[in-house]
This record gives sequence, C-alpha cells and structure tokens, in this order.
Amino acid sequence: MAGALSAQQPAAAPTPTVTVTGVAFVQYAYGLQVDSTLATPGHPNNFDVTRTFLHVLGHFSDGISTRVTLDVDGRKASTNQLSLRLAYAFVSWQPNARGPLTWKMGLMHTPWNEFEEAVWDYRMQGKSVLDRNGYGNTADFGAGVDGTWEHDAINLQAGVYNGEGAYSTPGDQGKDIAARVSVRLAESDLPGRVGGLRLSGFFQHGTATGGGARRRYLGMISWRGKGATFGALVAATQDSVNANNPEQKGQLLSVFGVLNIPHTKFAVLARYDAYDPNTQNSSTSIAQADDLNLDQQKRFVAGVSYAMSPHLRLLADVDLTTLPAGAFPAFQGPRQVLYLHTEFKF
Repeated sequence: MAGALSAQQPAAAPTPTVTVTGVAFVQYAYGLQVDSTLATPGHPNNFDVTRTFLHVLGHFSDGISTRVTLDVDGRKASTNQLSLRLAYAFVSWQPNARGPLTWKMGLMHTPWNEFEEAVWDYRMQGKSVLDRNGYGNTADFGAGVDGTWEHDAINLQAGVYNGEGAYSTPGDQGKDIAARVSVRLAESDLPGRVGGLRLSGFFQHGTATGGGARRRYLGMISWRGKGATFGALVAATQDSVNANNPEQKGQLLSVFGVLNIPHTKFAVLARYDAYDPNTQNSSTSIAQADDLNLDQQKRFVAGVSYAMSPHLRLLADVDLTTLPAGAFPAFQGPRQVLYLHTEFKF
C-alpha cells in the first residue's frame, strides 16, 4: 500500500539553478602603417581587453529561464574609464518545458548577428559584417519567439524590436520586425543549430527615427563540421534619414572559412568582407575589383589559431582594410593591423 501511495505522488519540481559564465577578448594590436595623427608619428601598438561579457543564467520550473548579461566595453570613454553596460536582460518561456517554440521578452539578442557569430566562431577577431558597418545590432529591446524542429534541421528566430539597439534610446513610436530562418540541407559530424550544410535567410523591416526607411535582406550558405567551416553571404540594405528623403541602397558581401588541421590544436582561417554604403554612386558591384568608388571598403583577414583548452584560445592574424583608390583619410588612422587575440571562457 505504501508503495502504491508513493507511486501516485506527483514528481518533484526541478530544482531552480542559477549559473554564472563569462568570456573575455584580450588583444595586442600593431599598426602596419605609420599613423601621422599621433603626437610622434609611428606605428600604433597597444594591449587591450576589448570586450568582456558576464552571463547570469537562470533555469526554473514550468519552462521558465532568464538571462542577464553585463558587457564591459574595452574602448575607453572620454573620462578614461571603461563602459559597463547591460547587454541582455530577458525572460524565456517554453510551454510545458518542451515543444518547438520558446517565447522571449526583454533586452535580447536579435535574429542575425549572434547566429552568424556562432557559425564563424571567431567573434574575438571582430564583429559580423552587418554589425561592423552599422547595419545591425546584436541586442535590442523587444519580444519574439525561437523555434526548432527535427533536431534543429529547421530553426528560426523572429520578433518585434525598438529598432535602435541596446545602447540607444528609442526615438519615436516606430518598431522593427526582424526574422531569421535556417534550413539544414545536409548533415555533418557536428550537430546543433549551425552544423551541416545550411541555407539561412534574414530580413528586417522598420522605420528609423523621423520616419525614414530601415530595411535589411540577407542570404547565407554555410557548412560547419568538426574539420572545417565555410560561409558566404550577401546582403542588401535600404535607409533614409526621414520619410521625405530618397532611400540610400547599400550592399555587403562576406566570405569566410576555417580549416582545423587534423590531429592538432591548430586552425587556419580567412575572411573577406566588402561593403558599399551607396550603390547609386557605383558603376559596378562590390564583387568587382576594378570599381574605384571611394565609398567602398574591402577587408581581408587571415590568421592561425591555437586552442590550448576549451577555455583558452589564441589567434594571430592580419586585418587589412583598404579603399580601392588609396588609403583612408588621416583622421581614421591606419587600418592595416597585426593582431594577437586571446579568448578565455569561464
């Protein structure tokens, strides 16, 4: 009888858990060009902690979880102090702690940048091509849903956001709609939402402060396995200052790859980004090398990484950013840099 009564008792609720994790990016940068804007012209070189993220993750009963992330930006403010900011603060709910959909609300990651960074896996080297050129925010205030089906063969993220990003005050009542979907075309030896051969798409529709257009369209094909990573994406943008101004159309292109050398902890990587903020000034596309439009920027990265442990990884790389018709204006300083990056996690 006691055994029967015990069997009828409801299962105990899962014990709430709160964990703290983090990641930091440390680097040494050496400018390959002389910077004439320095008090004594020369090759700029500095040690920096460029970014530190501290994550507090909560998991509770009924499919509820929370995340709060603090962001320490290594770029010093005018007061010669580092900036401590709130990067994420959102609550998630997965009905009955299972099922394909998870609902979110708060200051949370936007659909694209975090996904591309998970495919590329070298955020310590730099931002994604959209974020780097001011066309995307990694986090924003909003509400949305994540979805996954057939063990991440299809996954998506969609939501409604303020549109101005985590670190800007909303300028008016306008909101942005953004969504990403990724479909696995073939499996690899790496499971999860970025593994295998994938076709991914992203769009964002909204209005900038003042009523101007803000639109993003992006497509990417990628491969991610234990031995190699490859990705190629193209994006189109449309922006205007206000509703009465004509839209300015832009294009972005990015191709990247990583080869993990078998039976070693070494990997070689390369990346090429091209960016044209105003295609109306161009006679050819960003993919054509003979275009002399001074609006265009092209960036090439090549390097070698070494994974000392799951918690520590090193990367030596060269980052060359140039204009097709010559050097950047002096006030922008040299943009050809040799880096030693360090990523550590805890």
